[in-house]
Amino acid sequence: MQRLSIGLTGGIGSGKSTVSQMLTELGAHLVDTDAISRSLTAPRGAAIPLIAQHFGEHLITPDGAMDRARMRELAFSDAGTMARLEGILHPLIQQHAAAQAGLALPDQHIVYDVPLLAEAGPHSHWRQRVDRILVIDAEPETQIARVMLRSGWPREAVEAVLAKQAQRETRLALADHVIVNEGLSLQQLRNEVEKLWQLWNNGH
Repeated sequence: MQRLSIGLTGGIGSGKSTVSQMLTELGAHLVDTDAISRSLTAPRGAAIPLIAQHFGEHLITPDGAMDRARMRELAFSDAGTMARLEGILHPLIQQHAAAQAGLALPDQHIVYDVPLLAEAGPHSHWRQRVDRILVIDAEPETQIARVMLRSGWPREAVEAVLAKQAQRETRLALADHVIVNEGLSLQQLRNEVEKLWQLWNNGH
């Protein structure tokens, strides 16, 4: 069996995290870039010294984490903030992702869960790293309803996040495989994931 590197992506509320869990249960080695990003900015995370150096000690909380609320405020008032923060985080995320991928077994498919894969552009590090791209797709209204239900966010907050993410068409244009997670039960979604798993195990 040829080992594949799969890039998994999808907008907020698409069900991407559920699918990544199912793929792990089937035997994939998961590299979760969101979890890596959170660990880098957590208390004493690897990115904290650089964030303090570039943005100031006031962006670090007393327990040694990035102050997310203050960083959001700064990003709101200064358009270049996110680009500067990403300039710090992205190389570190790539390093940690490569280290985690190195822990996979020789015949184990590797799934890179990359929420912003489409936003990274056609020549990004992630596009070069993966053999296939799997997009989990859902109608925007479905995404909004799911996120409001699980997080308690107001609709406007969810719409604001959606507006910053890649257009649905952009994401779908990248896809080698698409699972439309619309009106599916958990078992039906699992069936779709298992079909893909069999396809990959047969070298497709």
